[in-house]
Amino acid sequence: MTGTEPVWVLEDPRAGTAAQALGIAERLGLPFRRVMLRYGRLAALPFPWPTLAGLATPRGFGPPWPRLAISAGRRAAPVSRWLRRKGVRTVHAMRPGFGARDFDLLVLGRHDEPRPAPNVLPILGAMHRLSPARLSEARAEWTGLAAHRAPRVALLVGGPPGGQDMPEAEAAALVPAILRAVPDAAILCTTSRRTGAAATAVLARELRGARHRLYAWGDGGPNPLLGFLAWADAVVVTADSVSMLSEALSTAVPVFVAGEAAGRHAKLLGSMYEAGQALPLARADLTFRRTPLDETGRVAAEIRSRGWV
Repeated sequence: MTGTEPVWVLEDPRAGTAAQALGIAERLGLPFRRVMLRYGRLAALPFPWPTLAGLATPRGFGPPWPRLAISAGRRAAPVSRWLRRKGVRTVHAMRPGFGARDFDLLVLGRHDEPRPAPNVLPILGAMHRLSPARLSEARAEWTGLAAHRAPRVALLVGGPPGGQDMPEAEAAALVPAILRAVPDAAILCTTSRRTGAAATAVLARELRGARHRLYAWGDGGPNPLLGFLAWADAVVVTADSVSMLSEALSTAVPVFVAGEAAGRHAKLLGSMYEAGQALPLARADLTFRRTPLDETGRVAAEIRSRGWV
């Protein structure tokens, strides 16, 4: 029997993975409980059955059960499947590893070429927490960014996913490439944890002067990322960040991708290009038109249409 809490979010320790589940829950517009997942050593095992064995402390898993559990990532999948055995509806983002049929709804990237099934909803990119309402709020909050004259180009810099820092040469090529495409651009740049100190220092040199702005990973004060996106006339994202690219596509402005990708990242970029949602930076053109992408909102609408909340 389900209880009074309508939604649980199974929150992965990795912020990017957690954001996918949280983004869906926030768009439902209902109260939800954040259940922090503390993984133990067994979480590395690819459990083929529903279980809580991967959790270091399975606290918080007891009745009354919610109507719906939302999760993301392979390690959370056995936990979500365990809850489904308790009568809970389950929505899971990202590939689960095993038990694809064991979820009420699987949200999978088109680039992973999921097999068609009644419980599979293919999406472009990844789920995230950025919404049209949050962009509108950010534009009102960051009115000071209007001092950077148009065209304003938001530059979102990630880094290699394997833990190594971005090569300095790669960082050094970003600003000149943008200024070749948009010579009078005011560049509003943010970096990530994966960018690294050396690459960030290169970007700082390139962005000297009042015309541009840099907010580096670890800088104090409020992070202006949402403000940059809300005030941008175009967005440039490095090819290594699925989450930043997906967030950029929620805007209504042209989105361009800097650099190359391999493997699944290359397939993801290909799906974005094919859908007319982005262009390589080498082909940047401010007249490029696209429709804002709101896949998280579409997933929330699908959940509501099925009567699960």
